[in-house]
Amino acid sequence: MDLDTVRTFVAAADAGQFQEAAAELAVTQQAVSKRIAALERDLGVRLFTRTPRGAELTIDGQAFLPHARELLRIAERAVASVRTGHRPLRVDVIASRGAASGLMRAFHGTHPEIELDVVWLFDIERAVAAIRSGAIDASFRAVGVPGRPLPEDIESVRVLDEPLELLTGPDHALAGARSVTLAQLAGQRIWMPGIVPGTEWAAYYDDLVAEFGLTIEATGPNFGSDALLDTIADTPALATFMGGRTRLVWPDGHGLRRIPVTDPTPVYPHSLLWHRDNPHPALATLRAHLAATTPGHDAAGTWTPGWVIPR
Repeated sequence: MDLDTVRTFVAAADAGQFQEAAAELAVTQQAVSKRIAALERDLGVRLFTRTPRGAELTIDGQAFLPHARELLRIAERAVASVRTGHRPLRVDVIASRGAASGLMRAFHGTHPEIELDVVWLFDIERAVAAIRSGAIDASFRAVGVPGRPLPEDIESVRVLDEPLELLTGPDHALAGARSVTLAQLAGQRIWMPGIVPGTEWAAYYDDLVAEFGLTIEATGPNFGSDALLDTIADTPALATFMGGRTRLVWPDGHGLRRIPVTDPTPVYPHSLLWHRDNPHPALATLRAHLAATTPGHDAAGTWTPGWVIPR
């Protein structure tokens, strides 16, 4: 159904005259008559009866009028949903409990007036495709993996270096340590079933293992963080790495320990990705917020893989 004819019908119904409707719509009276006639043909009914005083709605016209108004309201909402600055800013944070989710919660706390849609996309290829198609406005990723350069129309800025911590159960040999060095972790069994080949975090841990002689096991199904915590708590021989900004709550009695890693401290680099032509004003606000509220990167005594973009 043509919305111009519906809009013309509503204007004529409100005005009670085709001439006044034409003036309101900035068209000729003949154009109004043609649009009304076209709408009547589409519907198969008469909508107006001509009278000496103008045009009166028929019974069918009266029945159609509230639906016509609703059609126009729906059309207005549809346009507003994609109009720059009027739709929510849609951002991919990969996972609900990670550092990127925390960054977006802090942004929302500072800018509650900005409407947000937060999504969780697994791999970087899907995230980049969603940015390029306009399905999302931005994504948090570790970028620069060898052999996988970003497309030229995708911009990125490094926003946060997240230190890794060692997570152990209460009976692990290192459970009482105030900190551990990477050298001390050589020979320890570090279990991380969430590492998936081909992801940027798999590339990160591959380099960490190669450079410091660690043993990271990614065996077994990934049943999620709750199952991981249960296993680490009950298995003295196992530990795992966890981002310092990862938010987890474990049950009473688990006695889990989060231990800083030093000499050097491995940090996981988080970057914000977006399309260079994205005009959403809230995207610029998000970038400014991150620049002002997140610490710098490449601090002394930290480690990242050589492929990480240093900016």
